Amino acid sequence: MSRTSVQRSTGPRSRPAYDRDSVLQVAVTVFNERGYDGTSMEELAKRLGLSKSSIYHHVSGKDELLDLAVGRALDALFATLDDEDRSPALTATARLEHIVHRSVEVLVAELPFVTLLLRVRGNSAVEQRALERRRELDHRVAELVAQAAAEGGVRSDIDPHLASRLLFGTVNSLIEWYRPEGGLPAAALADALTAVVFDGLRDRSPR
Repeated sequence: MSRTSVQRSTGPRSRPAYDRDSVLQVAVTVFNERGYDGTSMEELAKRLGLSKSSIYHHVSGKDELLDLAVGRALDALFATLDDEDRSPALTATARLEHIVHRSVEVLVAELPFVTLLLRVRGNSAVEQRALERRRELDHRVAELVAQAAAEGGVRSDIDPHLASRLLFGTVNSLIEWYRPEGGLPAAALADALTAVVFDGLRDRSPR
């Protein structure tokens, strides 16, 4: 990514204020607030305090900003699978548990970007590509669920694709209520969700 700064016109002494990464951060915030379709380049320029031409210095338009944003979220999520593919000594169940745990941490670390990803509906070519990658992610997780069921680590009476959707439906629901400023550390959140998903809520302590 280009690190060249664009100028914010705030008076006679303009100063470097934004590079492409920081423009992207603001754009994602606005997309999440107003919806991607409801956000114009004029609105982005106003929020940034820049001219539209300054934004176009780094990106071709809204589509590229959306592509960069959802690509960042998807790359981070796929990395959790790729990490586990390099750990063949682990059981499929252990790999699945780790992927769920890491996915929570990714969601927390990339919360605005994952939130935007989960809201795309396929209304543009960029969104359709993102949805296709999400389907690929779901398929790979479902394959791992099937392997974990075959080795006896998880229930085998639930369709792997359904189990995958339930798992990540639970993870993805965090975007609706989790707020980093609430003081709940990402590791503690990931531990709790993984424990509930894999061990359930039933108290098994001795009476």
